[in-house]
Amino acid sequence: MNATLDLLGTRRSVPPARLEAPGPDRDALDAILTRAARVPDHGKLAPWRFIVIEGEARTRIGETIAAAFRADNPEADPARLDLERGRLAHAPTVVAVVSRAGPHVKIPEWEQVLSAGAATMNLVVAANAAGFATAWLTEWFAYDRRVLDALGLAPSERIAGFVHIGRPAEIPGDRPRPDLAEIVTRL
Repeated sequence: MNATLDLLGTRRSVPPARLEAPGPDRDALDAILTRAARVPDHGKLAPWRFIVIEGEARTRIGETIAAAFRADNPEADPARLDLERGRLAHAPTVVAVVSRAGPHVKIPEWEQVLSAGAATMNLVVAANAAGFATAWLTEWFAYDRRVLDALGLAPSERIAGFVHIGRPAEIPGDRPRPDLAEIVTRL
């Protein structure tokens, strides 16, 4: 085996609540994002972009998330609002991967969406290869226009995922993985 195959064979998500500082510094994060952007991209459209959420921005966006939740759930108790407020506050760094897929004369939108997913997975793998742990999540607020507006997304843009990056306080046990016999067809 080699280091890449070993990483892919052992990589697993660590819940954001189990991620701690320090996160990647600017140079390390730029190196991770550079590798995240090296994905199949038919037509060189870069149908994705990254939003880095660190420091106070995690709290500020968390307030927006809590306010949106409270508006839709006026009966929500303070503990639930605190949970919503802290959605992006656990890991020291959160990167929102934004899909910019849209109509194109030659490139199907589906290929653009897949490219955004590939960029998200490359981000996860690159961060793990750099010694960090990650969790790729969306959650309800990835689909809420109020939160998307606060993040600066255009009406045509969507969140492919929020990648939480930090150091693992604890690495949970592995989950069951698919049995190849159930997911592989050989012709």
